[in-house]
Amino acid sequence: MALIMKYIESINRYMDTHSDSRTKDWPMMSSPFPTLAVCLTYVYLVKVLGPRLMENRKPLHLQNLLVMYNALQVVFSAWLFYECLMGGWWGSYSFRCQPVDYSDSATSRRMVHACWWYYFSKFTEFMDTIFFVLRKKTSQVTTLHVIHHGCMPMSVWFGVKFTPGGHSTFFGLLNTFVHIVMYTYYMFSAMGPQYQKYLWWKKYLTTLQMVQFILIMVHAFQLLFIDCNYPKAFVWWIGMHAVMFFFLFNEFYKAAYKNRLMKQNAALANGHAKPNGYCKSINAHDDLFLPQTTTTEATAAAASATAKANGNGNAALSNGHANGLKNGYKTLANGDAVTSLTNGSAHKSNGVLLANGFGNGNGYATQLLDDVAQELKHRKTPK
Repeated sequence: MALIMKYIESINRYMDTHSDSRTKDWPMMSSPFPTLAVCLTYVYLVKVLGPRLMENRKPLHLQNLLVMYNALQVVFSAWLFYECLMGGWWGSYSFRCQPVDYSDSATSRRMVHACWWYYFSKFTEFMDTIFFVLRKKTSQVTTLHVIHHGCMPMSVWFGVKFTPGGHSTFFGLLNTFVHIVMYTYYMFSAMGPQYQKYLWWKKYLTTLQMVQFILIMVHAFQLLFIDCNYPKAFVWWIGMHAVMFFFLFNEFYKAAYKNRLMKQNAALANGHAKPNGYCKSINAHDDLFLPQTTTTEATAAAASATAKANGNGNAALSNGHANGLKNGYKTLANGDAVTSLTNGSAHKSNGVLLANGFGNGNGYATQLLDDVAQELKHRKTPK
């Protein structure tokens, strides 16, 4: 234990020697361990303790609180964006190379204060996840979400401690702008379904965040190829964070896009005919066309048909128009019996049965029904 305390003391002494003297006495700036402790507590709360406490409780309805919280975050982010601009990025800073201004000028002081408040904003964003837990939206508490929020305070702490200003603040400038857009979306989304028509730009949010990380990567890594009085360690620190978050958000985007495609395909399979209209089940003619015999057998067959209508995939057409035997049997003029398709959508045109009026350009369903018709010619219905 004494050895650990010795190492901690050495780290603190090194930081005091090399850190910015303007921020060393500010809240949470004396050591990285308080920030690390808060981040670890956040992860434990939202991944373990919170879900456990909410497991047997009803989700909380926090609509008014969510609207207020997101509105405050929009105002806070807008103010931070403005302070970053006024602290140097509106005409004073260079996008090519911007060393840290360690002087006591009014402009540099303004940027230093903006950096600390940006660091503080990373803690307020923990509420995003806490609200998900309280509302039992556990699907939203993804690994990406927790890593993103859990790492940011620790990452920004080093910037405020050593380089509160200069080149690395470009990250904060872009990030506060993205948060203006993001929390505006969250605010309108929390206000109710009547505002959904104003949220057509939802699908562009993740794209905007990925563009943000690309710009940060380019802006940071350019200093590896030009001479600039800015610490190379922070070039790698900011740049690699941007790389990590870009790939995490990219994976999230691809997963979300894949899910949307799966839902669209499911909707197509459940309610729309495919162009060629072929029947997927090999045993379809065995399930859809049976001879009607005695009353007892017909009753049993009808019961079996009902069971198939409720779940037997062998009697189902792949386009969802026929889900099995549902309406019983329909007797034809020649005494043979066939079952009708779901929703009464069996039609006869020129001796060929069509499902829901859709023909089969490739002849699969037509050939199937022709085969069944030929088989039924050799069957007789008992009197």
